Amino acid sequence: MIYLDYAATTPTDQEVLKAMEPFFTKKFGNPSSLHMLGQKAKGELESTRQKIAEELACLPEEIIFTSGGTESDNLAIKGVLEAKGKPATEKKRGHMITTQIEHHAVLHTCEDMAKRGFDVTYLPVDQNGVISLKQLEEAIREDTLLISIMTANNEIGVIQPITKIGRIANKHKIPFHTDAVQAGGTFDLKVDHLKVDLLSLSAHKFYGPKGVGLLYVRKGMRIKPQQIGGSQEMNRRASTENIPGIIGLAKALEIANKRKEDENKRLIKLRDYFIQEALKHLPDTRLNGHPTERLPNNVNIAVGKIEGESLLLRLDMMGIACSSGSACASGSLDPSHVLLAIGLPHEIAQGSLRFSLGKDTTKSDIDKTLEILKKVVSDLRAMSPLV
Repeated sequence: MIYLDYAATTPTDQEVLKAMEPFFTKKFGNPSSLHMLGQKAKGELESTRQKIAEELACLPEEIIFTSGGTESDNLAIKGVLEAKGKPATEKKRGHMITTQIEHHAVLHTCEDMAKRGFDVTYLPVDQNGVISLKQLEEAIREDTLLISIMTANNEIGVIQPITKIGRIANKHKIPFHTDAVQAGGTFDLKVDHLKVDLLSLSAHKFYGPKGVGLLYVRKGMRIKPQQIGGSQEMNRRASTENIPGIIGLAKALEIANKRKEDENKRLIKLRDYFIQEALKHLPDTRLNGHPTERLPNNVNIAVGKIEGESLLLRLDMMGIACSSGSACASGSLDPSHVLLAIGLPHEIAQGSLRFSLGKDTTKSDIDKTLEILKKVVSDLRAMSPLV
């Protein structure tokens, strides 16, 4: 099997697994316990928080450990709006700004908050998937409580001008959240450089374990806890901390940040080769997303005159694992909201595939994939009523 779905998830790195193992079997204490085993776990938790804070260039107390990107996004959006907005008894509780191409963890949270009395502006994007800074500034209102815009899109890989967005938010004194889940281990996520007040990460996107993530919250930012119970995470997120997962998250982030410069160069070379060859040898095919301002490992192409699900299943049968969009929406038969937002017609959006490369991807894998892809496209077009 040639695995080209690293945007959906990554295999846990062996070094990460090794670092986690003692915390399942020997150092298994609950960090809230007062005995020695518990306090040793507490010490590991806080030293790990410090290590992650150094990677993000922030204060340790600005890190909240969560179950992953979805919870982090929920906590950021709901937490800020409920802390800063008008009471639930008011019809108009406040306003926030996001984009039409966010992950569903953000979009569905925004929809939920709209039902609770908050206004939401969904900024459009251009044909490459990039927002207009002018439209962003024009959308700001006196009652705008939050701006939430992703760092890099999980489907088409487009990178937003996060630092410029942050400057606009700072100028208007509006908290700025970014879903950086797809950017973890790939970009420099030092929070002051990005000008962000809240940032979401998930470990399994950069060779860490599933089920653990974090939310950076700038000191002084008011945020209402969404999970009620104990006093963990400085009273901001109740639940016994996932110590093995947190250790794994920190180790994965450390390894990824050390390797990212060389690995990004390697992946960009493979990515551009894949795109060039696919567009050259597959008629009626186009690249989705910005040609250069995109994630180093992202190749999203629209293959005309073919139904995407058939293409995906045929590739899987022939040993190629890729996707037709976000893993979180893989059960849906509807066209991707991201592809519709960049202006693709329904029939073309439904024929799009996302190939995402990773640390084990080789040029040989790309050549083999292209060879199989050409055959599968040819076979399916021969029987397609769309041709």
